[in-house]
Amino acid sequence: MSDGRLPVRRRWVRWTIGAVVTFLVLAIGWVVIRGASAVSELQNIQASASQMRTAIAEGNLEKAERIAPRIAGHAAKAHGLTTDPIWRGFEFIPWLGANFTAVREVAEIADSIAADAVTPVLEVASSMNLASFGFTGSTLDLAPLSAVEAPLEAASAVLSAADTQAQQIDANATLPPLSDAVHKMRDVVTEAATVVGTLHGASVLLPPMLGGEGPRTYVVAMQNNAELRSSGGIVGSLALLRAENGSISIVRQASTRDFPPLDEPLPLSDSTTALFEDRPGRYMQNITSIPDFTEAGATLALRWEQQFGDSVDGVIAIDAIVAEHLVEATGDITFGPFTANADTIVPILLSGLYATFPDPVEQDAVFAQAANALFSAALGGAEPQELIGALAASAGEDRIRIWSAHPEEESLLAASTLGGALPVDGARGTYVGVLFNDTTGGKMNFYTDAAISTAVGVCDGEPTTQVQVTWTNNAPANAAEELPEYVTAGGYYGVDAGDVRTLIAVYGPEGAEVRSIDRDGAEEGVQTTRLGTRSVVQHDVLLAPGESTTITVSYIGTGAGDRLTRVQHTPLIESPDIVRTEIVCQ
Repeated sequence: MSDGRLPVRRRWVRWTIGAVVTFLVLAIGWVVIRGASAVSELQNIQASASQMRTAIAEGNLEKAERIAPRIAGHAAKAHGLTTDPIWRGFEFIPWLGANFTAVREVAEIADSIAADAVTPVLEVASSMNLASFGFTGSTLDLAPLSAVEAPLEAASAVLSAADTQAQQIDANATLPPLSDAVHKMRDVVTEAATVVGTLHGASVLLPPMLGGEGPRTYVVAMQNNAELRSSGGIVGSLALLRAENGSISIVRQASTRDFPPLDEPLPLSDSTTALFEDRPGRYMQNITSIPDFTEAGATLALRWEQQFGDSVDGVIAIDAIVAEHLVEATGDITFGPFTANADTIVPILLSGLYATFPDPVEQDAVFAQAANALFSAALGGAEPQELIGALAASAGEDRIRIWSAHPEEESLLAASTLGGALPVDGARGTYVGVLFNDTTGGKMNFYTDAAISTAVGVCDGEPTTQVQVTWTNNAPANAAEELPEYVTAGGYYGVDAGDVRTLIAVYGPEGAEVRSIDRDGAEEGVQTTRLGTRSVVQHDVLLAPGESTTITVSYIGTGAGDRLTRVQHTPLIESPDIVRTEIVCQ
């Protein structure tokens, strides 16, 4: 006869289920409450950080220093709320776990930056005027830079690590509101890491490079994007600058006509020769075809030394779009018959100048006048804060390249975007690239544009990266009659007037191999080689006015399929649209 009680085993199961359910309810309540608190703290950080940026921009460092402890307090609380065992346990829940991981990592990044980067940067800001960075006219006060190197180095290391961690958060696996927040946080951290990293690099490199330890000389090469080369454009005008104790002056100016073709080419790497034969070693105009500026800079320096006998400490290459950014800082400049502002300087340099002066000798002379006017205005009349902003914008678009003849300096430059070395794949992602080199012989790239897309996924069981490039000739249909012969090249190099001929090279991740090559839905003969450990595919493309072509290259193997794949490309007049698309297996 039953006494009405469940058997012991059934009671044990019921108690266990009840305990588990109770624990889950409590745990869910726990993470919901702590999660809401953590999100609130992160929102407080965002608001305070915005106030701090405004205060620093206004030069109100006392206010910024008062805000800093608030940011640190909010960040520490957010980090503490998201690191307990229960929270970490929820990170393993399918579908939802990625959201908990993302919140924890965002809080961890904020705590690290607030504790170890904000304070050193504020100390630097209080010790020197970051608005001018020590500039007075064309002279830079080098003394404060050495004093701020150590705190900037510490802050840069923290921000660089935070940037790497932020890039590795899988925002696509999170819910839309959180995904948007992660993307915004990445942008902020990347910007901060770039700015502080640049300031640290400046504090290390500027004192010796600007003549703090003895006079220095630098060749400045202005590139014309209307005739594309790998690092921006054909070399047009050149200048030799002298730097001594922070003071900068122009010593000599030259054009490519001062550098006749060499009978015996300068030495080139195997990859450069494979892509462009020996032309970069013979012609000054083609040196910037060399994809790696650590090689191109040294070649430019050697070419100048051979021609003029000057000892060269470094090379700085800038493209014509830098002029636009600089004129925004300097105001209008006058050269030849032109007065240019930020809206007109690029059309004048890349188109109007050639329409006004059919004679190439006159073109070179006016181009040199433009360079001189630009340098003089930048070195003598621009507000330091505006000038620094213009240079930062140009560097951010990869429009400034610097090479140093001094090994210690070149090592630091090569590791930065300013050095123009081929990118290195690593924790922050994998790189692919697109290089454009004009072989029309004119200035027709004023009428071209590009669109670039990447796709990553799996094809036939293999991790795969696709790079797609669309190249368009937007010249008017009657370009042969409407445009000057110096722009179209007039058929001199075997290209009909109005047509555009371009070498388009696509390189893949380090170690990856080419799986397939497609142009407008069909295979065609291409040139292949390697840049270091990267496979390169180069198409020779000829387009009539109004025509467009699309090249697709797929890579498999090492580095392929990385969701953090990034694109490097030749700086064009108009920066190309770069998008991520769904992979289409071929």
